Amino acid sequence: MPTYAIGDVQGCRAELDHLLDTVGFAPARDRLWLVGDLVNRGPDSLGTLRFVRGLGTRAVCVLGNHDLHLLAAAAGIRELLAKDTFGPILAAPDRGEIVEWLRTRPLLHRDRNLGYAMVHAGIPPGWTLDAAEARAREVEACLAGPDWRDLLRNMYGNKPDRWSDTLSGFDRMRFVVNAFTRMRYVQNDGRLDLRNAGPPGTQPKGLVPWFVARRPAPTEERVLFGHWASLPVAAAADPAYRVEALDTGCVWGRQLTALRLDDGRRFAVSSQQPPASEG
Repeated sequence: MPTYAIGDVQGCRAELDHLLDTVGFAPARDRLWLVGDLVNRGPDSLGTLRFVRGLGTRAVCVLGNHDLHLLAAAAGIRELLAKDTFGPILAAPDRGEIVEWLRTRPLLHRDRNLGYAMVHAGIPPGWTLDAAEARAREVEACLAGPDWRDLLRNMYGNKPDRWSDTLSGFDRMRFVVNAFTRMRYVQNDGRLDLRNAGPPGTQPKGLVPWFVARRPAPTEERVLFGHWASLPVAAAADPAYRVEALDTGCVWGRQLTALRLDDGRRFAVSSQQPPASEG
């Protein structure tokens, strides 16, 4: 019963199908983990959502920033951007069911037996996986509850940029959402930087990748993450970081990648999308 973790699909349904064919994925036997950003920028976000939802308990997907943007657009809280490709989802007859399913996805998924945890962007310095899981559950409960639209209305913004146990209300939830779905770099004091998206070496002085600053316990599960298409896989490969980077820029004309969690083997297929600038 292999488990495959796959990087940001972003509506690239044809490449997802090709990758699953390449690894011999069998829904009746295997399990699928998706690192978030199922949707946006690619040509078939609706088909991607329908396929993953149709797998039921055989698939688990954490929420990414594009997935949350779709929820906000569907709720009438955010207008679509020129680059967004949500139109077919918002016009679909099963739109309501898709939105309800998407807003009940987790921010963090964890399997101690396999030895992996999965988030979209990362886990801030100073958070153990136990603490990260507890904070994820706070936001998930609100997003799955009757006040989910209030959360989405108050989700946007870059402050607070530093964690404190005294944070409360939407300030607390906003930090948690930003950490799990938007973070790439952090400052030396642990503050989130939510502006710089280039590969390591291009960031301003004083910023480091979140996984460099985190210092995980050697007994913690390895963390799977996506979100950072410009990050070379080798930049996160130091065993001390205990992470696996899975976003290899499919929607930008590069590759879609899967990691078989049972033995650590990677698989990839080439993108069918035209090369484009990330943004």
